[in-house]
Amino acid sequence: MKTPLSALAIAALLTLTACGISPTDVQDRGNAPTIRIPPPSKTIFLIRNGELALEPADVDTDTVASLLGALFEASTQPLGDRDTALRGFTYLRIKNSINPPQRDEIQLPRTSTLTVYISGEGTLTKLGKAQIVCTAQQDAAFELVKIVRENENSPSRTEGEFTCGELK
Repeated sequence: MKTPLSALAIAALLTLTACGISPTDVQDRGNAPTIRIPPPSKTIFLIRNGELALEPADVDTDTVASLLGALFEASTQPLGDRDTALRGFTYLRIKNSINPPQRDEIQLPRTSTLTVYISGEGTLTKLGKAQIVCTAQQDAAFELVKIVRENENSPSRTEGEFTCGELK
């Protein structure tokens, strides 16, 4: 009879100390891990050696409107070894059409055309268009960027609808 009682005592002792970790209360150590989608970067497209180049933008927010404002502001500044094809043009405003279509109670993915309104005389070159479109399309919500020129005493003129890939 001593064997089963001894075995039972040893088993109980091993159960209490088996893992070597003493139990503790639940401790809250912070927020649960979550996924955070990064906002568009604070960069604009300027020209270096005749090609588009990403450059940091001095903006407070990473909105497309702020980035485009910084892009056109750069055209009034000395840029050193960089350049811009937007000299003589002014950024007026943007308008987007972010309203995802809904069909059969299913909301389709958010896509949009961003319309950028500018003013200025002269020819807006392909590189100038690329600077505008590629800067705006850092926000993935915009599939197309439409450029409209509005000058005083003349009707609005559409420069076209573009994607960054077709202008690079």
